[in-house]
Amino acid sequence: MPAEPRRLVDQLALGLDSPICLTWELTYGCNLSCLHCLSSSGRRDPAELTTSQARALIDEMADMSVFYVNVGGGEPTIRPDFYDLVGYAVHSKVGVKFSTNGYTMTAERARQVAAMDYVDVQISLDGVDAATNDSLRGQGSYVAARRAMDNLASAGFANFKISVVVTTANVEQLDGFANLAASYGATLRLTRLRPSGRGAQVWNRLHLDHRQQVLLYHWLVDNPGVLTGDSFFHLSALGEPLAGLNMCGAGRVVCLIDPVGDVYACPFVLHDDFKAGSVKGEGGFAAVWRDSPLLRSLREPQSGGACSSCGSFDSCQGGCMAAKFFTGLPLDGPDPECVKGHGTTLLAAVEPDRVPSPGAGHSVPVTFRSPRRARVAV
Repeated sequence: MPAEPRRLVDQLALGLDSPICLTWELTYGCNLSCLHCLSSSGRRDPAELTTSQARALIDEMADMSVFYVNVGGGEPTIRPDFYDLVGYAVHSKVGVKFSTNGYTMTAERARQVAAMDYVDVQISLDGVDAATNDSLRGQGSYVAARRAMDNLASAGFANFKISVVVTTANVEQLDGFANLAASYGATLRLTRLRPSGRGAQVWNRLHLDHRQQVLLYHWLVDNPGVLTGDSFFHLSALGEPLAGLNMCGAGRVVCLIDPVGDVYACPFVLHDDFKAGSVKGEGGFAAVWRDSPLLRSLREPQSGGACSSCGSFDSCQGGCMAAKFFTGLPLDGPDPECVKGHGTTLLAAVEPDRVPSPGAGHSVPVTFRSPRRARVAV
């Protein structure tokens, strides 16, 4: 009798020859200080990869057939060589998706990116109105994001993305976000709040309670065209699996390269415990992806720990590694937002000194020149 075909999720768990999505934080410099910033961005690191080093990294991506690179930060567009690097990646047949707060997306820049192949733009927005958005992202950020969307739409940029971190502040605005995206012909993308970076300081008051998680789950089931990546697979324990990657892809199909070239298994855990190596080392990024002991260990069959006895484990896979790590829960234990309530019980017993620190980050701003030649703090 022939063996049953292996499920896609089981195949992906063993890792791929190259990441499906490589997240590249090009700079920690940013003109905003969002409350939930995963990387505590604000000032640039003097050891950022140079233009030539960045180009060499793109060459590696092309050689490895990386499907696309998700460029972020910080605010990546403040690097003077940003559009040069985007153009170089496109020429090398490496697709680019970049996230921006919109401040530098002028009408001219919008026309420039609209003329490029293999480029996608993601505008960050955390409220359907200025009051909600700016309370999380800073005064004036709503107007800047909407202006960027207007410029992209006017330039004929089809199907840009509107990216929202779902919090207690905006979860009741889901229909409003969907309507806003539809008005631009854009696609809505929802992501999960993780207790990483500055997000660790606000997670307790901004992460969804059980009622809100149930609301979000059913809304996503009713709106399958909304993108979520691997953000909410823990909610699948409530019923049918959600669209997207229903597993932790860390070190298997995703990873992150930070501005100085360090490689992390998970885009949401910028911590030494999850540092896999450096693109500056011998063999470059390919050697880290292929040979890192950390990444190899993540591709081994994982224990379900306490969750393995739960009837929903096959659906939620125990939840998000980053959320567990930065709340002090064991990696083979339940997600802190476990919809069965198991995470809440364990969280109550976590001693504060057992919670890993997200680190000092790069929150102190420096300055750069905006397209209008004004001095802007980043």
